Amino acid sequence: MHDIKWIRDNAQDFDRALANRGLAPKAAELIALDDDRRAHQTQLQELQARQNTASKEIGKAKAAKDEVRASALMAEVADVKALIQKGEEEERQLVANLDAVLAVIPNVPFDSVPVGKDEHDNPELRRVGTPRTYDFAPKQHFELGEALGLMDFETAGKISGARFVVLKGALARMERALAQFMLDLHTGEHGYTETNPPLLVKEHTAYGTGNLPKFEEDLFKTTTGFYLTPTAEVSMTNFVRGEILDEKALPLRYTASTPCFRSEAGSAGRDTRGMIRQHQFMKVELVSITAPEASEAEHERMLGCAEEVLKRLDLPYRVITLCTGDMGFASRKTYDIEVWLPGQDAYREISSCSNCGDFQARRMNARYRPTEAKGTRFVHTLNGSGVAVGRCLVAVLENYQNADGSITVPAALKPYMGGIDVIAAA
Repeated sequence: MHDIKWIRDNAQDFDRALANRGLAPKAAELIALDDDRRAHQTQLQELQARQNTASKEIGKAKAAKDEVRASALMAEVADVKALIQKGEEEERQLVANLDAVLAVIPNVPFDSVPVGKDEHDNPELRRVGTPRTYDFAPKQHFELGEALGLMDFETAGKISGARFVVLKGALARMERALAQFMLDLHTGEHGYTETNPPLLVKEHTAYGTGNLPKFEEDLFKTTTGFYLTPTAEVSMTNFVRGEILDEKALPLRYTASTPCFRSEAGSAGRDTRGMIRQHQFMKVELVSITAPEASEAEHERMLGCAEEVLKRLDLPYRVITLCTGDMGFASRKTYDIEVWLPGQDAYREISSCSNCGDFQARRMNARYRPTEAKGTRFVHTLNGSGVAVGRCLVAVLENYQNADGSITVPAALKPYMGGIDVIAAA
């Protein structure tokens, strides 16, 4: 959510930021709505002042035994009170009208974010690792998994339809091993606190992270008003909803491995085979809550934590900075990590790390009390994949494949695989 006071004071900067995102200007519309709210608020204040004055005059009239004047004043107070009650309802509607427009406007990018239209304008920040060379034509993960008899899309389709998979045997174990490896790394070396958050959340929770109202079609909703979380970010960021934290407690760092659920609205025809784009998938998520001055450094730190997963697994990857036209709704700056997939001969996204500034905090009313200042300020929130477990499994399968279709287990995963060094067909 945006600060309407900041928009009033920085209307041109606000509209310029929206233009960089490819959106039409909004400042004038928002200021007009706020003007209506302010004017109505002034009228209410005047009515309340008149009510207070008239109430005092009633006492004076009664003391003077002027019952005629007292009765007239009492009637006036009753009329003013009715006008105030009506006006308060109108004020709530004016506030709701302003909030409804603000709620669907994306965050303002940092000045350091490159201006661009779409993914083609995302600059590459760095590449790490060298893709392996093969003396055979590398296969895609679904070809490998199906040939091993351990990746079953047909059975999943029979149960649930498209964009689901059943993993079996060593591949199911490897997916579990990857998640456990990531959690051990993030909690043991990176200082994150492991959590097991709810997968079903209420509307206000999804609103807090910016998933609602604009992106409802991307979520699965139950008949009882719950939403299935598209990422553990939704639950973990809302841990601080409505809280006033002590600055000394910051930063807060949380991690979780959870199933994620996405409708993949608008992705028809994209990645229709395999595990790249599914309705249900596993992901290890990272969330940080910081003071504003610390959020940019925390963003770089979070990116490094996600990168370390791929370094330990010896998976080649690159880091790109998302341009203004490709950033997520709540983000002020986002880095994507793309892992090399030899079967596709391409880099594909495996992690996205975002600094949301105070955008989500305003929606959640999450604040902190500065040590050296009076009052409260909104915290900054950050989130990142640390990393997507299903896509990491895809990367391991493709990068560690052998000519005979077997998969060598990466050294970092061997402690979690119960002595399995190579996954081969039975």
